[in-house]
Amino acid sequence: MARRPQPWYRKSRRAWYVTVDGVQHHLGSDKPAAYELYYKLMGQPKKLKVASLSLADIADKYLRSLVYGKSPEATYQWYKGRLRDFISRHLELQAADLKPYQVQEWADENPNHAKATKRNKIRSVKRCLCWTVEQGYLDRNPIASLSAPSAEPKDQIISPEQFEQLIDLAPDQNLVSLLRIVWETGCRPQECLMVTADHVDLANSRWVFRPPEAKGNAMPRIVYLTDTARTITEEQMAQFSAGPLFRNSQAKPWNKDSVGCACDRIRVRLGKEMLEKEGFQPSRQEIEDMASSLADYRMSKGKRIQKTIAELNCEAKRKFIQRRARLLVPSFSLYTLRHTWATNALKRGVDALTVAILMGHKDPSTLARVYQHLSHNPEHLLLQACRASGCNIPSKLH
Repeated sequence: MARRPQPWYRKSRRAWYVTVDGVQHHLGSDKPAAYELYYKLMGQPKKLKVASLSLADIADKYLRSLVYGKSPEATYQWYKGRLRDFISRHLELQAADLKPYQVQEWADENPNHAKATKRNKIRSVKRCLCWTVEQGYLDRNPIASLSAPSAEPKDQIISPEQFEQLIDLAPDQNLVSLLRIVWETGCRPQECLMVTADHVDLANSRWVFRPPEAKGNAMPRIVYLTDTARTITEEQMAQFSAGPLFRNSQAKPWNKDSVGCACDRIRVRLGKEMLEKEGFQPSRQEIEDMASSLADYRMSKGKRIQKTIAELNCEAKRKFIQRRARLLVPSFSLYTLRHTWATNALKRGVDALTVAILMGHKDPSTLARVYQHLSHNPEHLLLQACRASGCNIPSKLH
């Protein structure tokens, strides 16, 4: 076992020194001050040379820290997928050689990716490197100057009429219950996916998540239930006394992917209904163009089977109509319902602090940033201006 380095006095220079990892550190001429500096130096985490630390090493260390820190599984997977995708392109790259343009090119490689996707790519790598510097593994962050695109404003809301239309197209009651619980409470999508009977406090009509389970791990998260939400919760508890309350038709817990697919199917159904009302039918040329982009074979029991022309055309027509249907209906998700809940609450006069608490925001200023689209609603602001001034509300706002 290596000996712990100790300070020593050099008479020729009348100063104290200590040698750590082959490097001499000048501690000063005053012994008490020198030892204080020595203890501070030895208490710092050992720094690895930047040149000897690869990007793969950094990613592994950061992902392990998420596991040891008991971060939610969704958080771990969020970083894992993005970091592995980036590292796979730079397996031999050392941290000292990383340049901002390499991260930027990776984020911009797919022109079809949304602005939010590019933003999240850059954020994942930057956060990993910031953590490495915080822990003392690196002296500097080589991409500190790289800025991520600003978040896109969340301005899509769903009217009550549109929501009921979506509910009518839901394939079963399991999905209806999931959509309604978010519509009624404004809870985070991950909260309704993870809630169990143990989280339910029926006496106070609420769900209670302990700090380790809540976003930020700092304080409990409480979701208050309306009468409709309470009824849905009781119905789910009667079915599933253990494990997640909300499940699909196969009694399997919902996850973000299955919910996303279910919402997309509703979107396609609604789009198809609109196309049918218009009497739309794809032309022969459109079907042929779509067919040319499809694989001309299908797999059956591990064998490739050539598709017939009729099969190709049938598949092409179906996919062309699906694509056209998606163009007619904006995409929506559970987060869209949460966003709609917050927007409606603010419009109904609930103060921003209360809305922030009900939504579980740690910082109420988040509302000002995320829901600034209300500034483009002249009727809403006119109503608030009248209330602030104590004057009569214009008749057109009644």
